[in-house]
Amino acid sequence: MPHILEFHGDPHQVLREVERVLIPDGQLIVTGFNPHSLWGLRRRLQSRRNEFPVSGNYISVQRLKDWLQLLSFEVDRGNFGCYAPPCNQEHWLKRWHFMEAAGDRWWSFAGGAYLLRAVKRVHGMRLIMPPWNRKKVPGKVLTAVTQKEFEQSGQ
Repeated sequence: MPHILEFHGDPHQVLREVERVLIPDGQLIVTGFNPHSLWGLRRRLQSRRNEFPVSGNYISVQRLKDWLQLLSFEVDRGNFGCYAPPCNQEHWLKRWHFMEAAGDRWWSFAGGAYLLRAVKRVHGMRLIMPPWNRKKVPGKVLTAVTQKEFEQSGQ
C-alpha cells in the first residue's frame, strides 16, 4: 500500500478491509511519510498545504504499529529512508547528500519515508472431542474349553 493511508479519508477502514481480504500469514507492505522528520517539519511550516506530499495526513510509525497490532498483524520489519530535507534544486540536494549516509546511523527514526512489512496472524483453533465416540479395541476373548479339547491340544 504505497502512501494510501496518508491520502485516504478513513485509514482505519482501509486497514480493516485489508485485514478482511488478506489470507492467514499473508504479508502487508505499507509505505508512508514520517511526521517526525524534516519532511513532516516542512509540512507543518509550509503555508500551501495543497501540494504533494504536504497535502497528506502523515501517520507515525508507532501509531501504525498499534493499529496493525489491534488487527492481529505482526510487524515483521521496517526501515526508514529519505533523510535529506525535501528540496527541488539540484545544488541543495548535493549539499544535503551527507545526511543520507549518516541518517541510518545517527537518526534512523527521522527518515522522511518509511516502509513496514506486517504479517497477518490468525490463531488456529482445534476442537478436542470427548472420547465418547471411540470404539474399544477388542481384547482376547475367553471361551470355555472342555477337558477333552484341552488334552487334544497338547497343553
